[in-house]
Amino acid sequence: MKKIFVTISILFTTFSIFAQMPGGNRGLGGQSMNIGHFYGKIIDANTNRPLESVSVQLIQSKLDSTIKKRKDVVIAGMLTDKKGDFSLENLPVGPSFKLKITAIGYKTIEQKAFFELKMGGSAGGDMSQMLSGVDKDLGNIKIETETKQLSEVTVTATKSLLQLGIDRKVFNVDKSLTSVGGTAIDVMKNVPSVNVDIDGNVTLRNAPPQIFVDGRPTTLTLEQIPADAIQSVEIITNPSAKFDASGGGSGILNIVLKKNRKAGYNGSVRANLDSRLKFGLGGDLNIKQGKINFFANTMYNQRKSLSTASTSRTDFSSINGSPFLLQNQQNDAPVNSGYFFFGRAGIDYLADIRNTFTIAGSMAKGQFNSIDNLNINTDTNNIPFQTGFRNTNGSFSFRNYGSTLSYKHNFAKSGKELTADANYNYNKNENNNALGTQYFSPNSNPKGPILLQNLTGGGSTQFLTVQTDFVNPVTEKIKVEMGARTSFRDFTSTSATSFFDATSGNYIPVPSLNSDYNFQDQVFAAYTTYTQQINKFSYQAGLRVESSHYTGALVSKNQKFENQYPLSLFPSLFFTQKINDKQDLQLNYSRKINRPNFFQLIPYIDSSDILNWSKGNPDLVPEFTNLGELSYQVDLNKGNNLLATIYYKRTDNLITRYQYNIKDPIANTTDSVKISSYANANNSQAYGLELTSKIKPASFWDLTANVNFYNSKINGTNIRSDLVSNGFSWFGKLNNTFKLPKNYSIQLTGDYQSKTILPASGGGRGMMGGGMFYGGGQLSTVNGYIKPNYGVDLAIRKDFLKNNTASVTLSVNDILRTKLSRTHAESVDYVQDNERRRDPQMFRLNFNWRFGKFDVSLFKRKNMKGEMEGMQNGMQGAQ
Repeated sequence: MKKIFVTISILFTTFSIFAQMPGGNRGLGGQSMNIGHFYGKIIDANTNRPLESVSVQLIQSKLDSTIKKRKDVVIAGMLTDKKGDFSLENLPVGPSFKLKITAIGYKTIEQKAFFELKMGGSAGGDMSQMLSGVDKDLGNIKIETETKQLSEVTVTATKSLLQLGIDRKVFNVDKSLTSVGGTAIDVMKNVPSVNVDIDGNVTLRNAPPQIFVDGRPTTLTLEQIPADAIQSVEIITNPSAKFDASGGGSGILNIVLKKNRKAGYNGSVRANLDSRLKFGLGGDLNIKQGKINFFANTMYNQRKSLSTASTSRTDFSSINGSPFLLQNQQNDAPVNSGYFFFGRAGIDYLADIRNTFTIAGSMAKGQFNSIDNLNINTDTNNIPFQTGFRNTNGSFSFRNYGSTLSYKHNFAKSGKELTADANYNYNKNENNNALGTQYFSPNSNPKGPILLQNLTGGGSTQFLTVQTDFVNPVTEKIKVEMGARTSFRDFTSTSATSFFDATSGNYIPVPSLNSDYNFQDQVFAAYTTYTQQINKFSYQAGLRVESSHYTGALVSKNQKFENQYPLSLFPSLFFTQKINDKQDLQLNYSRKINRPNFFQLIPYIDSSDILNWSKGNPDLVPEFTNLGELSYQVDLNKGNNLLATIYYKRTDNLITRYQYNIKDPIANTTDSVKISSYANANNSQAYGLELTSKIKPASFWDLTANVNFYNSKINGTNIRSDLVSNGFSWFGKLNNTFKLPKNYSIQLTGDYQSKTILPASGGGRGMMGGGMFYGGGQLSTVNGYIKPNYGVDLAIRKDFLKNNTASVTLSVNDILRTKLSRTHAESVDYVQDNERRRDPQMFRLNFNWRFGKFDVSLFKRKNMKGEMEGMQNGMQGAQ
């Protein structure tokens, strides 16, 4: 309301001043007598303290020639400065005026004001006395606070689900009904351009994006961030030089957490219950008093996940001499259950109108237990060879602690600012798995005793980033930005494998399968961007410089690794042409890097998957990506708009997954084992067209549509002559919101993924996900593809109580039970198909109650300098 009031004041003031400039009071010779000056100070009647950003208006009664009646016209106005001072100049000296003083939380004051012109008692009197009379001090004007208190928080303006910008899209989470009570993974399922598989792995335009929280990298995974703590998600498909060059041009998903600075207090309380009788609790709280703004949110959620899975593989080159080997494994409803907790709190200290300090901390922890029963059937040349089972009981726990210290300085010049911050994250995890494997001959006789195995592991990560940024709008048309960033990461991990020995009755370690490794890396970066607007054309040129150093050690093997990545340059260019008020055209380009992470480099064999072992490749080198986009945005009538983007991406030395056979290093037999490793393919290319549109088919119906048509090609002929993968794919997502009578609303969302060459692994949820490590997350593969899949989610909400402060939401995911993840991989050695389904038709009932009061005694008009300057600049321009 205050911004609306200030805007209206400026418009009225500017209009009235321009309207009166041809006329007004005139003295001898027709010279203007607009030489009057009123000034004074506004103070609180109770505390006698000066009040900032109080609206002061000078009103004159004039005759309207059209209606032949007198009416009030604002001829001058401004907002008081931080000392409570105001100054109104170039005023006509003849008439009397009305001075109107208004401020949120205070009583409005109206009083007469006029100039006392003294001529010394004669026509030729003392001119100095007259001049002193037109420079009048109105003194200290006291205003009193309103005695009433606003009883409830009432929101009068709302944001749409999706806000389109030519450089980024902003998804407002509070408008997403289907993610209420869930995690950031549930949020991402509704975000345009983002594809989420059944394991929570995310891709942005077919590549794993970097995951940021409040503009900075994080060690939190998407499963560890509650949806109700998220304010919005920013989708940046081609970041400028201001952002990290790491990530290989896959874009950034920046999660903005909730924080409010409304004077007084406000917050919410939440509870949910799902169809498996698992519950969740949470809440938010914001308190602002004087120079202190306190914010906090927390959540506790229980989870029980059920899934089904099957794998079928035909091996054409088994080492045991069998020309064909068919293996089928069927999971019998794996169960994963447990809880996770998230808490976050912080304080903003508004030292003055130009300096703000923030300190914040977060904690996340969880414990999950899993049970998995695996049935295995093996045929040779269509003749039963053996059957078996594998039972797994596992546990996994994690703890994550984060802290932030930041400073922001706003210069007197609007838009000029300096920021600095330090972010520290610590993550620790532990896991323990007990496995029992038994094989049987075709006549159901056991082939030896049951094989009992223990897998234990754990690790920790410490991650520190320090960054500073400076923004300087040199002129209204030119802006310079620059900054520097450094990051330090320390990672440790241990794993141990042991087998039960029936003779001794003990578990015997297998040193060849144990590991104890650690690594440290440092990244140093600096950037600058230059932005200029020339009429309706603007451009931004940026350059980022990065250097990194990596050291690692496999302690159990006494092996050490070190990589020094020298200084690399990463330019970015953005050109924008404003066609008219409703159309924009932008062309942009950037260069990115994706460095191999420790897990991809270390030559340690991970045998936790019975059919697919994994191993790193120490010979990997970084991949470099060049990315370009051409975007067109148009605002149509009645709130409809369209954003169309053509993009092209080329990556050299692509880090890709690659599978091959080796002899079983444990069983001491001629059996083969499939190894999944990494290699640098020659290159990859991807190009496509993405369309995003907001449509309002009816007054009660809002529709957001996103579709991405793309072609991907991976050239791995340097690995093997026939390793070339090429295919056209498309991905679409629809989000429908219906506003019904009696405060009901319905949200229906759906997505479709056609066949694509990207794998169903990696992503933004595990320790390697979301760009947390160099190149972490989902990788392209030259061996296979994902089969088509689609799903539909539904949510219904009812708002009630006074001012709709409470709501109940019922949501269900995959209501058609069609969300099935199916992958296919093949080479000259094998063909493998995987099929998985997870948590279909899951219902969740959510309750949310929002509360808050604005206490005017707590209301302090801080950080309003921009509005005051806007008012003053408007007055100066009018005069």
